[in-house]
Amino acid sequence: MNNVAEPRVQEVLVARQQAARQVWVGRVARFLRRHWVSYAFVAPFMILFAIFTIAPVLTSLYLSFTYFNILEPPRWIGWTNYRLLILEDDIFLIAIKNTLMFAAITGPAGYFGSLLLAWMLNPLRHRVALALAYYVPSITSGVAMAVVWKVLFFGGREGYLNAWLLQLGVLWEPIYWLQDQRTLMPIVIGVSLWASMGTGFLVFLAGLQQVPQELYEAGRIDGIPNALAELWYITLPYIRPQLLFGSVMSIVSSLSVFSVPVALAGLPSPLYAAHTIVAHLYDYSFIRFEMGYGSAIATVLFLFMFLLGRLMFRLLSSKDM
Repeated sequence: MNNVAEPRVQEVLVARQQAARQVWVGRVARFLRRHWVSYAFVAPFMILFAIFTIAPVLTSLYLSFTYFNILEPPRWIGWTNYRLLILEDDIFLIAIKNTLMFAAITGPAGYFGSLLLAWMLNPLRHRVALALAYYVPSITSGVAMAVVWKVLFFGGREGYLNAWLLQLGVLWEPIYWLQDQRTLMPIVIGVSLWASMGTGFLVFLAGLQQVPQELYEAGRIDGIPNALAELWYITLPYIRPQLLFGSVMSIVSSLSVFSVPVALAGLPSPLYAAHTIVAHLYDYSFIRFEMGYGSAIATVLFLFMFLLGRLMFRLLSSKDM
């Protein structure tokens, strides 16, 4: 009796699964028919995003578990690259220290500096010209900027800074600014801050211009005493989406620093004083052609950016955004 009932139970289960599958397919088909125009407009971006962003990230993640020197097919080696990177690569630890120190200074300083400058320029009549003047250094090539600053910090008597200090009697002999590990990283940080008024600055300025003036009038009626109080109680809550975007851009730019230290100090820098994670990645990927090891470095850098980005989302995002 049981032998006869079991096939019938299986047939019923299979029939129910097929019916459920048909219902789900029907719902998806109706949904696509209803919204096919929207998906047609989104499709080009999604296709390009999948090809040029998602696929490279997944490929890099796979290669990080392989030995790949471009000439030979990738060979699976498991966690070996990560073990070597974390436990045996002392230069990578120096790169992490330099990158985190750079990000801890230039990230917040550039972020709040951009916000403060945008807030100061917003009420001015000629803010467009002033904004362009502050924005131009950020769109200039990092190599071109570094070449200009390299002349200033040149180590011989021909360097502008050394020449001025020697002429004033502050120095008795020239200082090799870009060869001394005590001065190299502060110079890199200073040059990067000089060029930090980039996309975040423009986004802050655009967000400040969108704040309705009625809110400030209502705030003055409610007793807000001055401009700083208006900034804290009205402006910052209103431009929270722009603040979030600027924080993410600041994290990405500060952790991916590469062109300025390499152009100023070369690769590698003296005693690895300005060696960053991206410089380490470039060294192994495009000089030594150890793509598997370079992909492991890229994965670690991606995790740093992702975790810090999620932290900023927690701090600045809200349900009403």
